[in-house]
Amino acid sequence: MKGRRITQFAVAAALAVASTLASAAGGDATAAMEKRSMCIGCHGIPGYRSSFPSVYHVPKLGGQHAAYIVKALQAYKSGERSHPTMQGIAQGLSEQDMADLAAYYAAGGE
Repeated sequence: MKGRRITQFAVAAALAVASTLASAAGGDATAAMEKRSMCIGCHGIPGYRSSFPSVYHVPKLGGQHAAYIVKALQAYKSGERSHPTMQGIAQGLSEQDMADLAAYYAAGGE
């Protein structure tokens, strides 16, 4: 129980720091908590591989640079990157959603 409280505190502290740092770039890590459900189904499973349209290694997002995540999401939305599932998800994201998710994952979110 004590270890769980420490972990929860560490996550909350990391999100607070990330939210502060990302706010200058327009991202809010805390706001991403309500938006991440579409991500964790694949990116939240260690070692997960999708099977559509072909076997594809699904990367871990936690710890990635925020700018990289935003750029990747924008590329999926524009069609520059061509994974059908990611294109569909990115189509529903606003620039603010992308910035928020990027702030969350850059802070080490799951």
